[in-house]
Amino acid sequence: MSDSPQQIDQLLDYVFTFGPFWVYLVLFAACFVENLFPPFPGDTFIVLAGGLVAIDRLDLWATSAVIVVGGLSSVMLLYWLGRSRGREYFIRKDFKYFSAADIRQIEQRFNRWGGLILIASRFVVGMRVALAIGAGIGCYSPGRMLVYSTVSYFLFAGLLMYLGAKVVENLDLIAYYFNTYNWIAWPIVIAIVLLLIGRKLRAVRKKERA
Repeated sequence: MSDSPQQIDQLLDYVFTFGPFWVYLVLFAACFVENLFPPFPGDTFIVLAGGLVAIDRLDLWATSAVIVVGGLSSVMLLYWLGRSRGREYFIRKDFKYFSAADIRQIEQRFNRWGGLILIASRFVVGMRVALAIGAGIGCYSPGRMLVYSTVSYFLFAGLLMYLGAKVVENLDLIAYYFNTYNWIAWPIVIAIVLLLIGRKLRAVRKKERA
């Protein structure tokens, strides 16, 4: 097959010479930062963590705790910012697109559907930050915010870690298909490039003769 899995093992051996603490710290930081800077690919780190758990490089419960605590820390920070600063500010300003009426509508929706909204929040990419701040602005119960957000994190992180574990379990097969693809695709690509170059050269020669 391929030596890719062996190369990955060598890389992991090097990384873990510094100890798993630093890996946990990076994972915590990634999960914390992703909510403050949404383009940051925090979910990718969770998938990688699942793969490391599958090959016994990381502990399942410690990894889960780091992911959940890291993510919840920034979520609750956004929630408290919305709760302490948001409601009075937006009510007072009464903006056209985020008016006092909008704030009251947010409050009504969270009062009615808050649990479902927050449990689904981790699965709604691009809306996680807005939902956390919105819950704060709407003065949603901090206890319920914490509980439902924790459930959402465990469900979503568990799904991503499971995906990472499955990738690792089938790494040899994935590497085999990837190499097979390379053996098939690259000759085709090279043939197409050579064909295009040949056509271009013929066109240039015809132009020169004319």
